[in-house]
Amino acid sequence: MSVENEHRLRFRDAMASLSAAVNIITTDGPAGRCGMTATAVCSVTDTPPTLMVCINRNSAMNPVFQENGNLCVNILNHEQELMARHFAGMTGVSMEDRFKWNIWNTGVLGQPQLQETLANLEGRIEQVQEVGTHYVYLVEIKQIIVQEKGHGLIYFKRGFHPVMDENMAITA
Repeated sequence: MSVENEHRLRFRDAMASLSAAVNIITTDGPAGRCGMTATAVCSVTDTPPTLMVCINRNSAMNPVFQENGNLCVNILNHEQELMARHFAGMTGVSMEDRFKWNIWNTGVLGQPQLQETLANLEGRIEQVQEVGTHYVYLVEIKQIIVQEKGHGLIYFKRGFHPVMDENMAITA
């Protein structure tokens, strides 16, 4: 194994130790409707509210996201692991069928918002940068919906795990 490949694999192993919130990124518009599970989502600034979303350049969804120009980051709760698996392509459910379920709302920019999430952040893609194997999307958020209750869902050590809100657990 080359030193470069070994370094890449060690980096991937290290990143598996970096807990990350599980999100479903959705888009709808002239290029069609699609969505995917992603953990590479990060706040950039609150003025204006902006997120960074990273998507592998090999993903067939990149042209759809870029042509539509808008997306929604749906931050999943601990009971939505199956949805994360569907949108990660782990269950064999078609993209079309994923959006047929009566669990979607439409945001102000026309983007699919998954119900019962911890939050929905709908925004406009302002910039796209190529960095190595990924596109980095900078998304200015136009609509924010936050639920007051709910536990989190993270991806850690290549698996899904619930994160309990202590305050909710005490009052439950």
